[in-house]
Amino acid sequence: MRKSIYIHVPFCEQICHYCDFNKFFLENQPVDEYIDLTIEEMKHTVKKYPQTNAVETIYVGGGTPTSLTTDQLQRLLEAVPKHFHLAADVEWTVEVNPGSAGADKFAMMRRAGVNRLSIGAQTFDPVLLKAINRDHQPDQVEETVRLALEAGIENLSIDLMFGLPEQTMEQWKDTLQKAVSLPITHISAYSLKIEPKTVFYQMMNKGKLKLPEQELEADMYAFMLKFLKENEFDAYEISNFARRGAVSRHNLAYWNNDEYYGIGAGAHSYVEGLRIRNHGPLPKYMKAVREKELPYLEVHEVTFSEKMEEEMFMGLRKRLGVSKERFENRYGRTVQEAFPGVTEDLKRAGWLYETPEQFMLTDEGLLLGNEVFEKFLFAAD
Repeated sequence: MRKSIYIHVPFCEQICHYCDFNKFFLENQPVDEYIDLTIEEMKHTVKKYPQTNAVETIYVGGGTPTSLTTDQLQRLLEAVPKHFHLAADVEWTVEVNPGSAGADKFAMMRRAGVNRLSIGAQTFDPVLLKAINRDHQPDQVEETVRLALEAGIENLSIDLMFGLPEQTMEQWKDTLQKAVSLPITHISAYSLKIEPKTVFYQMMNKGKLKLPEQELEADMYAFMLKFLKENEFDAYEISNFARRGAVSRHNLAYWNNDEYYGIGAGAHSYVEGLRIRNHGPLPKYMKAVREKELPYLEVHEVTFSEKMEEEMFMGLRKRLGVSKERFENRYGRTVQEAFPGVTEDLKRAGWLYETPEQFMLTDEGLLLGNEVFEKFLFAAD
């Protein structure tokens, strides 16, 4: 059941040192034609993979969607309901960089149907912002929140990062304090990962990147869990925290292993049991769509075993974990039958615990997330 859409806008006015997403400098790019072609891709996609139900969540990410002009972004947003049937209560998120949108752009987004924003704050420390090559100042986060609220967009999330170069615990505590003081509903907080083809990767290889010790990074995560809970942000996933009633339904669609459409250069889709990756480079993506083809680089048919593995390592990211009943209804066997010995090994290690209804990660398991998830890879019986 496909109930979500991801739309990728790959343009940025400045490239962050940690970012390995598909992105390009905005200047001198064929932005208008790109928008035309993403709209064309919507049409071809729905023709090949018709909707089986109304779309419940939309996420426009990047890149920096708000690097588009108001008219360009409006054209993209208004195309969505022309090609997809949307649920009346659709959750519609757009990523926003602080300082990249004014009152007119926010008002247009609200008129188009956008009702949620993900604001890329990352940190409230100006020195750290410069170190990671962000192009905003801390006070612009507060200004962005104010403008969004004035436009009538009240479901607001901010992105934060920890484990940044030379970041101290005090800097992290200060960022969290400033975050919870804002009238927002959701926080996503991720530890820095050094990915290939990034500036930080090059700096690390040259010995010019000083990162916090792993123990300090773990302490930052543990403090965040406690602090955000005290401030009424409940952890519903390893890196995501929400006030009551404000969980990201789009995020949950991924973690529930539901199918979704992906539109744009480098976007991923999961439709009819197929994992699909679009061409990332603009010339290849645009050439394919111009020629009335779907811009697929790779199509992988997910095996039954892979579906079960994904159900576990996606589902265990959630604080509520994996539902035994849901798993058995989907796959016709229990978790223990699908992964003989794995759950018992993880329980003995203190990383997993079991209730009559669910399997969930312990606090220690949350800290070691990827190590736990790997235990389910290639283990399905």
